[in-house]
Amino acid sequence: MQNNLESGAIGVFDSGYGGLTILSEIQSLLPQYNYIYLGDNSRAPYGSRSFDIVYEFTKQAVFALFEQGCNLVILACNTASAKALRTIQQNDLPKIDPRKRVLGIIRPTAEMVGQITKTGHIGILGTQGTIQSESYPLEIHKIYPEITVNSHACPMWVPLVENNEYNKSGADYFVKKGIDDILQKDNLIDTLILGCTHYPLLLDKIKQYAPKEVNIISQGKYIAESLKDYLYRHPEMDSICSKEGTTKYLTTESAAKFKESATIFLNREVTAERINLD
Repeated sequence: MQNNLESGAIGVFDSGYGGLTILSEIQSLLPQYNYIYLGDNSRAPYGSRSFDIVYEFTKQAVFALFEQGCNLVILACNTASAKALRTIQQNDLPKIDPRKRVLGIIRPTAEMVGQITKTGHIGILGTQGTIQSESYPLEIHKIYPEITVNSHACPMWVPLVENNEYNKSGADYFVKKGIDDILQKDNLIDTLILGCTHYPLLLDKIKQYAPKEVNIISQGKYIAESLKDYLYRHPEMDSICSKEGTTKYLTTESAAKFKESATIFLNREVTAERINLD
């Protein structure tokens, strides 16, 4: 892979396509920056993989984005944030380049729930991997130890999105079941966090089956605001981020397949380049 240390783009990584929902919100709030999106689409999903494999795959992706010239990488993937972020931050970055940064999307989401819930009872909906990692309860309780957190895995929701069935009648059963199951665990829940970047595409159906008084939290807006705040607080990083408003898309799948699937998430066509990570 060609080393392009002068790029200065902000890297955005996801195992699949869901991270495009995060990228879209970031671009909307911070359109002036350059971005490189990398989807490890050929090895997705990460949700059911072991910690060691998710760490290895995520590290490969982060290093690839560093080679593309990124100094700051956002793991726009809940599974990667849950299973790989801390090890990369603590073990790998000091050896590679302590000036580079890798940020996740779980902590920014956790930081804002205390301002939203009124009952102090929240629910997390996510993939099996994210739920099993218990990363959300751990992060939330670091900030808000008094909040009660219940979690529930919705394994069918990602396939519904990736097969473009999310807005069709076949999705209703699985969405309703997921909502009913989490609320049965705790009827005081007034806030549901969509702990998977695919889930915003199911938002209309989620709102249809969730009680009106329950807040539905989609991550993209909060991640974008958190990144804006981070760059404001770290002018040394902001100064080395390039600002021509460009976006480059990389995928480990075929470029044609990426273009087809990315359209579902972005509502517009994009072109991509295929790269190898392993």
